[in-house]
Amino acid sequence: MSTVDEKQDPPTVDQISQGSEKWLNAYYDPVASLYTLTQCVALSDIQADGDWKLVIADLGTGSYDMKLKVYKGTNVMSENAIIDLPTGVVTFYMDVNEPRTPAVAVASGPYIYIYKNLHPYFKFTLPTLDVNPVELDLWNQVKEEKINIFVLREMLEGMRAEGAVLTVRSLRFLQLQDVPDCEAFSNMYKHTPLRRQTVITCLATMKKSLADEDAISCLVIGTESKSIYVLDPEAFTVLTTIDLPSVPVFLSVTGLYDVEYRIVVACRNGCIYTLKSDYNLKRGSSDYLKHCIELNSQPVGLERINKTIYVGTMDETMHCFTSKGKKVWTVKLPASITTMETMDYPSKGFKGVILALNNCQVHLYKEKYLVNVISTEDIVTGLKFGRFGREDATLVMTTRGGGLLIKILKRNATFEEKDISAGPPAAQNTKLNVPKKTKLFVDQTMRERENAVSMHRTFQRDLYLLRLNTAREYAKSLENSMNPISSDPMEPLKLNATVQGIGPTFKLTVNLQNTSLNQASSNLIITFQYDEKLYVFKKAYLQVPMLVPGLNYAFDTFVECQSDKGISDNVKVFVLKEGKSIPIITGVISMPVSESLVVV
Repeated sequence: MSTVDEKQDPPTVDQISQGSEKWLNAYYDPVASLYTLTQCVALSDIQADGDWKLVIADLGTGSYDMKLKVYKGTNVMSENAIIDLPTGVVTFYMDVNEPRTPAVAVASGPYIYIYKNLHPYFKFTLPTLDVNPVELDLWNQVKEEKINIFVLREMLEGMRAEGAVLTVRSLRFLQLQDVPDCEAFSNMYKHTPLRRQTVITCLATMKKSLADEDAISCLVIGTESKSIYVLDPEAFTVLTTIDLPSVPVFLSVTGLYDVEYRIVVACRNGCIYTLKSDYNLKRGSSDYLKHCIELNSQPVGLERINKTIYVGTMDETMHCFTSKGKKVWTVKLPASITTMETMDYPSKGFKGVILALNNCQVHLYKEKYLVNVISTEDIVTGLKFGRFGREDATLVMTTRGGGLLIKILKRNATFEEKDISAGPPAAQNTKLNVPKKTKLFVDQTMRERENAVSMHRTFQRDLYLLRLNTAREYAKSLENSMNPISSDPMEPLKLNATVQGIGPTFKLTVNLQNTSLNQASSNLIITFQYDEKLYVFKKAYLQVPMLVPGLNYAFDTFVECQSDKGISDNVKVFVLKEGKSIPIITGVISMPVSESLVVV
């Protein structure tokens, strides 16, 4: 399978208008004050009444006013305050009780808040990590007043410089500058037990034992401590812990936990790892590194459709890989990607990838083909496609300015598997009709197999003879100075000769150049060897003055052809040193055929 690298031209106005015709504008509120991301948006039938709700974790201002909002249609039906900044929202079935109402899981800081029937149900806390023993001993000494805050600060700064992982308390202490603030901070927290807590970076779900839509699911959590936890949905205990080389930021989970599963993880180091269920049997090994995909830029989105992995990166590019990490194609986008989402429409048998771009456009791709473009009034930061209310194909979008946009796909809308932008023809991607193997081809193959040793020896013999003859001719040319460039290090010269005229008289120009850096050449002679019955030289002996390095010297002489039979011969040019019989450099001139002398 070949790799294709394509540049997508910006869509035209007609293409944008045609793309919008496939969607109905159901709702748009530019001042909804919803500041969220794709990871914090979910669609689910949380009341088991067939009316699917929109669940959004609102980021608020980033430091306060964070809320979990549930929309029924276009109205807010429930709000719950969130203490810390949310990083992910999923809905999952945690039991088999009737009616089948899913729970809502909100990842925030080191906690996962579980909501059942729109009410708080359970709070799960991530396992604490081991504290550095040196750091723990320092805070114990502060507690016992054996050291002051200046020694504590100096020791903590040294540990941080050496690359030690410190707790949040120590990092907060190092941020303080004033001495009274440091004393007040240490007096407030020195009696509190020191703990190192990680935070959640991404959240996903995995079916436990059945693949049904309302089957019990496990929670898959990525943390800042470079680990992935799989939680039991009933007891909320850690079933599996997987360590990674870097911090996970995007997850894509397929399969069943009790049977076989696969987790595709995009990490902060710009790599994508594929984790299989048999990794648990080899804890501590690096088997997941076999299918590592190294990206040229940081990932901004990760989606998986069947056995194909789609990755959006910060360099305005979308890549497609196989499950084994082989690149299939690459598409260059007209703007940077803000978020990604999978569009799965089973009733139409359509699966694609939705990309929100920084130029206020939303692109829909079927494999590598751009099949739809939606124009928005603001940059989209959150996407979710699925069932909302009673509609099966609803696209929910949240914008950077806090707006909420809902579009419904028309029932008669179809997406053609061809690119709406300019590009190579579809025939380019058609597989070639390779002919079948003929009897002659099979016979030749059998002959090569049976006589492989003798054929290889014959080839090697001919190759060595070619090299030997080449070396002999080269040595012969060096001995006879039959080379336009001198091989004598004492007289580094370069020769070039040209012939002008149509005959019978020709002008022969010899160009000499001293290629040395700082050594001049002198006492040189130019002479010619030719057929005296065919040619007559006006000057067959030329005295060469001293040659300054780097300059080109031209010497002219006239040659008269004595024959009118239309024949020609070669003329040799020799550059000699006075007192030496072997020429320094030799040039061979192929004389042109002389035109007949016309007498008027």
